Amino acid sequence: MTPWEMAAVLAAGTGAGAVNAVVGSGTLITFPVLLATGLPPVTATVSNGLGLVPGSITAALGYREELRGQGRRVLLLAVGAVLGGLAGAVLLLTLPASAFERIVPVLVGLALVLVACQPWIARRVRRRRASGGPVRRDGGPLLFTGLTLASVYGGYFSAAQGIIYVSLMGMLLDETLQRLNAVKNVLAAVVNTVAALLFLFFAHFDWTAVVLIAAGSAIGGLIGARTGRRFSPAVLRTLIVSVGTVALVHLVLH
Repeated sequence: MTPWEMAAVLAAGTGAGAVNAVVGSGTLITFPVLLATGLPPVTATVSNGLGLVPGSITAALGYREELRGQGRRVLLLAVGAVLGGLAGAVLLLTLPASAFERIVPVLVGLALVLVACQPWIARRVRRRRASGGPVRRDGGPLLFTGLTLASVYGGYFSAAQGIIYVSLMGMLLDETLQRLNAVKNVLAAVVNTVAALLFLFFAHFDWTAVVLIAAGSAIGGLIGARTGRRFSPAVLRTLIVSVGTVALVHLVLH
């Protein structure tokens, strides 16, 4: 990488760490930057997954106050995150690169739709809660299954993984958004760590990209956790959709 490319990857890692802590979809920032440096899609995805582990951990630590009283729930859902993350990482390593290149645009497109629809999902959740629906403390088998499948997606390609988590929990749990976001950060950290351990032994990655994203995401995760309540959701959503659209166009044209 040139010095300018290294600076861009570091900045992208910082932005991704911050966005992941607050909303999710930070991969939509780092992935196109890694592609722009010339890395193949699979190598870029693996390098990105390894690099984002420190950011997911610092984000989870930043939301530790919101995790109080949720220990049992987190442990239960983390089991599904481990199983799903492993399955997704294995799929990434076993599917041919040509298949991955065809699937990625679909995944990015799905991620953008989920991000764009988040306000509508949030309104539906608020209406359900206002109607006095039953309290759901663990979400039951439906939530466990849904989050496990979302973790398969996260282990394969993590863009909008956090959005899927929050959407599922918001529909099946009666908790504040900040407490759901705290659980989301822990689950993302679990999936990223499990996938990273597999990638270290069985995947090809770029160490320069990994180190730069790791440094940036660790800082970004702390920043995002501390300032998440101050950012306008509309601003973050616009940033994610804009960057993701550029990535989608790039993937489709190439």
